Amino acid sequence: MHVEQMKVVLREMLTKTDLTPCVVGHRGVGKTAGIVQVCREIGWRYQPLRLGQMEVGDLVGIPYREGEVMRWSRPSWWPADDDPPTLVHCDELNRAQQEDTLQAIFQFVEPSAEGLQRALHTHRLHPRHKVVVTINPPDGSYQVATLDRALIDRMVMLYVETDYQCWARYAAARELDGEVRSFLSGNSGMLARQGAPMDMQVEPTERGWEMVSSLRQHCRFPGDLSMEVYAGIIGKEAAITFMRWLADRSGRPLTAREILDDWAAVAERAAAQRDDVQAATINDLQTTLQMLPQLDEQQESALIAYIDVLPRDLRFGFVKTLLRIPAVALAISQDKYDSVVFEAIRAIGDEAGVTAR
Repeated sequence: MHVEQMKVVLREMLTKTDLTPCVVGHRGVGKTAGIVQVCREIGWRYQPLRLGQMEVGDLVGIPYREGEVMRWSRPSWWPADDDPPTLVHCDELNRAQQEDTLQAIFQFVEPSAEGLQRALHTHRLHPRHKVVVTINPPDGSYQVATLDRALIDRMVMLYVETDYQCWARYAAARELDGEVRSFLSGNSGMLARQGAPMDMQVEPTERGWEMVSSLRQHCRFPGDLSMEVYAGIIGKEAAITFMRWLADRSGRPLTAREILDDWAAVAERAAAQRDDVQAATINDLQTTLQMLPQLDEQQESALIAYIDVLPRDLRFGFVKTLLRIPAVALAISQDKYDSVVFEAIRAIGDEAGVTAR
């Protein structure tokens, strides 16, 4: 993405989520300028931290004694709870010269979880304040450290590249020298040259998919930006597969809610699903049924009807799982459902008997 696209993504993420964007790009491409512009546009205070020049004490504060308790003073840059919304820009994250500095900031870039505030050692950051990171890519062109994969996993990687049209609009708005602008209009290759691919070895993880979920629930990105943003969280391969899955609605497995709450409309599709697609529906049903306190009469009938259309092997495995859920086991074990589930329950009982012997 180019700088203008980066600004769109940053506005969405910073104002609607608590995720930490990490802007990756070559020198001079406009990472910092774009971040400062976003702050101005949304009316936030901008607080830069040049991590390559900082020691751990600059981040966590100086220890002092209060009675029998050791405490740490609040660093001068730390936004107070009553300060206006502030964006803390952790610049040059992978240029931190000391290992303990990098370890200290590790906690700070991690988004808050389970309702807890973002923290740095003993200091808690008010939720109105957010964090953004910028780095140069570790492609051999810069004197930077390789970031730990666990640290990468806690941020959303946004890859920013040179784009002439983006720069030309910026140059016109800033009224840069006309001769310079005219020269570059015919020699756009004289802008920053692209280096090696900016691969940060991002891979899909449970945390990553939770980030994707948060972005899909709260943010809207124009055009193909969603693909680029998701690739910076779960990797390009997983992002492409996910986007294709989103586009192919006809091939999607039925959801648990469709089965339980709209059976009449999806019955034919349920019966026609391939076994691999059926397995995805079964997995969703297992999770949903474990969370439901109980089934109403309509949902109960829909579940039995779905079990009835399953192939024999899938039916046995599914019923075996359902019998481990007390409320569901009680519902499907009723005599009126014997024609559908009795054979499966009997087979499961025989299997248990053989195991016991």
